Amino acid sequence: MNQADWTPYLAHMEQMLQLELDEARRAELLIQLTRIAQMAAPLMAFPLDDRLEVAGVYQA
Repeated sequence: MNQADWTPYLAHMEQMLQLELDEARRAELLIQLTRIAQMAAPLMAFPLDDRLEVAGVYQA
């Protein structure tokens, strides 16, 4: 399984959200993002039929 490098994403989000994280906090966030990606990998790999309706459209 390919592991994503979350460093650029985290740097971008810091800039967008105007956050200043210290190295310890940044390292912990990188660990958590990696864990979340690992948990999501089986779901993302689940094959879906091309004809499957992904989401319904709400109509009032």
